Formats: sequence, structure tokens, C-alpha cells
Amino acid sequence: MTEKKSGLNETLHLAPNIYDKVEKIPTRNGFGHGLVELGHANKNVVALCADLSDSTRALWFAEKFPDRFIEVGISEQDMMGIAAGLAAVGKIPFLSTYGVFSTGRAWDQMRTTVAYGDFNVKIASAHGGISVGADGATHQSLEEIALSRVLPNMKVIVPADYWESKKATIASASIHGPIVIRFGREKVPVITTEKTPFVFGKAETFRFGNDVTVFACGPMVYEALIAAKELEKKGIDVRVVNMHTVKPLDEKAIIDAAKETGAIVTAEEHQVNAGFGSAIAEVVVEHYPVPMKRVGVIDRFGESGEPDQLMVEFNLKSTDIIKAIEDVLSRKKK
Repeated sequence: MTEKKSGLNETLHLAPNIYDKVEKIPTRNGFGHGLVELGHANKNVVALCADLSDSTRALWFAEKFPDRFIEVGISEQDMMGIAAGLAAVGKIPFLSTYGVFSTGRAWDQMRTTVAYGDFNVKIASAHGGISVGADGATHQSLEEIALSRVLPNMKVIVPADYWESKKATIASASIHGPIVIRFGREKVPVITTEKTPFVFGKAETFRFGNDVTVFACGPMVYEALIAAKELEKKGIDVRVVNMHTVKPLDEKAIIDAAKETGAIVTAEEHQVNAGFGSAIAEVVVEHYPVPMKRVGVIDRFGESGEPDQLMVEFNLKSTDIIKAIEDVLSRKKK
């Protein structure tokens, strides 16, 4: 019999004051710092950008390594092709632009030029999610998990915070093949530390619990932790799992959670259709069906507004996760 645990996983070296005075840093900063570190460590790492180098933080790499940086201009489709060509001759290209452009405007090139040939291209998909704020629906990328995870050979990472974005960027250079790394613009809570483990393809249990499991990615991991802490007051024991690697999924972690807790909630800052929650559901329904609920954007485009207001408007807060947890628990087999 496995020993049952409850509460934060202290062995992961999570950040102090998660539930109180949590520090906030944009995840895009983690990409920028990780890219610079890679530049120092590996001369084959090159960077490309489509007129957004300051916004994506690729500018930091350009300032350190100008001979290894290509400013393509507003030509995202060309950038995909150039990156594939660089990969074909042994370089490790990191291209960066907004997610609506990398996985939207340049989807055909991402599919046919990059993924089909299994080229070693790293796609930094910036400004993901509704929290882009005032930029509005045209720039709030809510579909890139769905659009990228469906492609053969493509891998997808959705880091939870600054440190995880930095680690994901660095780790991706040693993983062969195309990878999409999704990160945002706004400051988000820093819930991990430099010492917190990051292993590509491996989920991390941030909080132990036996009644229900919440699988989350990106900034929704923090919201899941807040929800779990609140439900603790009612005697509900919530497991929170950070599933930073959306493809390939850690299927064992999903199946174990289904068997051990008997109910699952997913949380993502993305369209609920065909996204992260759908990926989890595919594993659950095939291996160990249990009551399940997905928290995400419900089949609508974004809109302009303050990031925090939009998270409330689109039902992406801890209170919405709590409602989903209460729903699956009401349907859980006794």
C-alpha cells in the first residue's frame, strides 16, 4: 500500500510564500535569460525573430550574439523556412514571435517545412493566453496548444513560471526535433525556484492529495494551488500536478492519479476544445475513466481588458477550479 500524503511537496523546493507575498515575473523573461545562457554554452544556437525581439526577449540574445541573430521582419512564414534551413546544416535555431503568428499565420510552414522533416527547430510562442490583456482578440493566442500538439514530431511545453520557462528553453536545445514553448507577457507568480526539478516529459506533483487531482499548465498551476489551499479548509484533499510537458504527456502520472484519487480536473489558459484538458481526457478515457471536468476558455475569442479582469471574465481563476472540483466530487464513485 502506497503511503498517502497531503500538502505541498517540500522535496521539490517550491518558492516560499506561495500563498502570501508571491513574487511575479513574466515567463517571457525566463525564455530570454535561458536563450542567452544557451548562447554562451553552445555556439550552434542561433535566434530569429519577426520584428518583436524586445517583446519576446530575443533582443537579449541579439545584444550578446549579434552574428548569430537574424531579424526577419514581419515575415513569420519565411522565418519558419529559414529556421528549418539552419537546422538542416546543424544549427539549433530558436525562432520567436507571438503565438497567433507562429502557430496560426505560419501553421502550414510549421507543419510542412518544420514538423514533416522533423527539423530541430525551437518555436518560442509568445503572448500565449488571455492575459495578454489590452491587445485584444487578434493577439490573444488561445489555440496554439491544439494547433501544435496535433502535428507528428512536434513537442509542446507550457511552463508555469519564470524559472520553468528558463529551464524549458535550456532543456529544449538538447532534445532533438521541433518544440513549441508557450509563454506569456504579463507578470505571473513565481512558484518554483532555481532548484526545482524540471525534466522534459515528466509531470511534477506540487501538492499531494487523495480526493481529486488537478492537472494544470502555465499560470493555471498557481490558480490550482490556491484552489487546493482553500478547499483544505473544507477537508477536501486536492492533488495538484504541474504538467508542463503537454506533448509527450506523462501518461503514468495521469493514470496513477485517476486510480488513486478517482476524479480529475484540468486547468489551462487556452481554448478548452482540443487543448491541454482534451489531451488529458484522451488518456483517461482510454485507460481509466473517472469523473472529469475541464477549466479553460469555452469556445470564444478573447477581448481587450486588464489581464486580471480577463482571467475573471473567462472563468480562469481558482474559484472556477473550485467549482469544477466540487462538480467531479459530486459524480465520484463512493
